[in-house]
Amino acid sequence: MSHPTADRNYRLPTSVRPLLYAAELSLDLAQRAFEGRETISLRLDEPQDEIVLHAADLEITAASARASGVLRQARVRRAPESETVVLSFDAPLAEGHAELSLTWRGQMSKGLRGLYMAGPLAVTQFEAADARRAFPCFDEPGFKAPWALCIEAPKGMVVLSNGPVQSVEEKGDRQRVTFRETPPLPTYLVALACGPITGSAEARAGAVPVRTWSVPEKARLQGFGQEVALASLPALEQYFAIPYAFGKLDQVGVPDFEAGAMENAGLVTYREAALLLDPATAALAVQKRVAEVVTHELAHMWFGNWVTMQWWDDLWLNESFATWMAYKIVDRWRPGWRVWLDFDAGKAAALQLDALRSTHPIRAEVKNPEDMTESFDLITYEKGGAVLRMIEAYLGEERFRDGIRLYMKRHARQNAVADDLWSALGEASGEPVLELANGWIGQPGFPVVSLALRGRRLSLSQRRFLSEAGGDAPGRWPVPLVLRYRDAGGVREHRLLLRGAGEEVELPGSGEVAWVFGNAGSAGFYRVDHGTAGAAALARHLGDLQPSERIALLADEWALARRGDRAIGPFLDLCAAFGSETDYAVLDELVARLAAVEHRLDGAALEAFRGFVRGLLAPQLRAVGWDPRPGEEDGVRLRRAAVVRALGLVGRDPAVAAEARGRLDRYLAGDGAALEANLHDAAVVLAARGGDATRFDQLQARFRAEADPAYKRRYLAALTAFEEPGLARRAREQALTDAVPLQEAAPYLAGLLANRAGRDDAWAMLRERWEAVVARLGGAPMMLRRVVEALGSLPSRRHLEEVEAFLAAHPVAAARQAAAQTLERMRLDVALWERAAPEVARWLQSR
Repeated sequence: MSHPTADRNYRLPTSVRPLLYAAELSLDLAQRAFEGRETISLRLDEPQDEIVLHAADLEITAASARASGVLRQARVRRAPESETVVLSFDAPLAEGHAELSLTWRGQMSKGLRGLYMAGPLAVTQFEAADARRAFPCFDEPGFKAPWALCIEAPKGMVVLSNGPVQSVEEKGDRQRVTFRETPPLPTYLVALACGPITGSAEARAGAVPVRTWSVPEKARLQGFGQEVALASLPALEQYFAIPYAFGKLDQVGVPDFEAGAMENAGLVTYREAALLLDPATAALAVQKRVAEVVTHELAHMWFGNWVTMQWWDDLWLNESFATWMAYKIVDRWRPGWRVWLDFDAGKAAALQLDALRSTHPIRAEVKNPEDMTESFDLITYEKGGAVLRMIEAYLGEERFRDGIRLYMKRHARQNAVADDLWSALGEASGEPVLELANGWIGQPGFPVVSLALRGRRLSLSQRRFLSEAGGDAPGRWPVPLVLRYRDAGGVREHRLLLRGAGEEVELPGSGEVAWVFGNAGSAGFYRVDHGTAGAAALARHLGDLQPSERIALLADEWALARRGDRAIGPFLDLCAAFGSETDYAVLDELVARLAAVEHRLDGAALEAFRGFVRGLLAPQLRAVGWDPRPGEEDGVRLRRAAVVRALGLVGRDPAVAAEARGRLDRYLAGDGAALEANLHDAAVVLAARGGDATRFDQLQARFRAEADPAYKRRYLAALTAFEEPGLARRAREQALTDAVPLQEAAPYLAGLLANRAGRDDAWAMLRERWEAVVARLGGAPMMLRRVVEALGSLPSRRHLEEVEAFLAAHPVAAARQAAAQTLERMRLDVALWERAAPEVARWLQSR
């Protein structure tokens, strides 16, 4: 019989638990190698003749254990399938306290996980299951223990870890940095960074010292991320009513990083674009994104780090809470940014994914590292955050906050499960939170709530919403509805909890009801079918609706048209009704919907549709102009940016493209005022689309020289947009080389696949060089998943059949779920446009 560790889904036994790690790691940056030693204090609940712990790609050179005063040497057997080592002893170790001592050596990872080199910086990324690539350890979140860490490294390098530095000893050309012992941590939150980086001046958030770090040439970009941290930490301490626990906070911009950021306790690591910017030149969307990411990671210091999930099936709770909390804190800090509308944009993407049969519940089963990797998706983050926001709206802010505080105090420094949170919220509020929450997290999908108004009587019904035409599936949710409507007394709201399949309500008030909107403030995670008459009434009264509600109306009507419950013509009529919309967030939604239609059309219908877009929105550009006026508000700048994107990128307006190219040329020549910051991304793409070899060389050179990470990414991404065949080939040829940083490889490939002029050649290249793609991205499994998802932009039935055959022949272990979702989306899109393209053509002809 094989040993249990031969199973990929093996879980460590709980009869052996770590109490303290005392670990030393010696780094050889030149050889990208390391050696380590550690003593792990253990509690043995029963005698043990073997101990199993995680270790992957490590050579264990010695292992022994001391229990009841007896020292025993261990035989070491690797179990690669479960990434563990089995330490066997010639006699059982006695129950009680024991100390396990190990030495090992290893090579830094070639990808972006474990301990790896990011340019000149050695850095760790351990979530979800990669601490085992640097330390033998109990690499599951349920095994929290303090860490006393010591790092030996070349002298002159900055060395950071979770705790404050306790001492530094120098000997020759080496230094030994000892860090203060941490509070109990799961292994995925342990971190170190070592390299020639420079930090901001230390500042304090209350009693907490805060510094932001980067490579020296980007030091001027540290201030904004530092400012966000200094503003967020006190606000988070106040919300949780618990002081920050980790002694200090370091934030590090990492030159090559797979995720957006990582909430390591006391040492948060970021992709540079998620931390570093110059507020004088950064687009507002970039500033908001950095503020949201920084605050998200700091929210984890309480939700995830102070109280930690027991196992990865509750990852959603960590990420959902941090997602929701970040927007709450940033909204208080910068209310003029209206960040809840950005939250709604993320929610909209989650609604699209969750309308597939291949979706998954918020709380998904996790068995192994591949499952863990697939858990980092829109359902975990955005849907989970939206459900928490819905519960807060139902309970009220104060009762919800009181429940959170109770949960934090009750489970301080420990592990918890989701039901612990629901119990605390129910206790604080007196409401049936367990029923409400579990009704949303345990089943996949979401409802569409259908409304039918007769006089003042409103009939409501719910069913599971699927994007599939005519699709049906079981599902019922406790839906906390907030209805907004207008009658003789003005605009009113009415709240109710829809538990069953349907019910009928009398709307309070008097007189005729002019319109009803079924998701006030767009706070709920559901679609609304207002019916043909109801949607028409809303279209006549768009000015009565809040921006978030106008966005939701567009999104819901598009979803119903995609499904086949509405014809495309009435949806395009609704789009036309938004031609005079001035709110930038609503315009962003309109442009996204227009772009989705444009992407699927060809021939005469494509040219006619582009003409419709130009006619619809050209008056807006004439109204706002290209140059900002003195004292102009951010909302006007963002409105201009949305209109330029619509006219230039969707409508292919040649005058807009020419103006954008000219302004970009002046900007690149040193005239910073020629191109307002929020227009830069669109201008670069417009210049690339019609660009020649000189333009390609120019943008490639700017990419290599640019220090600002957001601008740098734009110049690189623009290389994938060139439509001249020879230049598109140049872009493809460098896709799998070091000319494209590893962290940018997946979005770069996605850009090639999205290029209308070059997508077939890009798809052929991917098939021909798939082994090279896997070799390049295998050490960054989330990136490989993104490439699989990018195949969904291929538009035709021929593409669908080719992708189906290809993924069947080349399965990706870390993207099984992504492959199923991508194929389902492609099938739905192909069926939609085979049905809808003639409708669009007829609608355009009728105009």
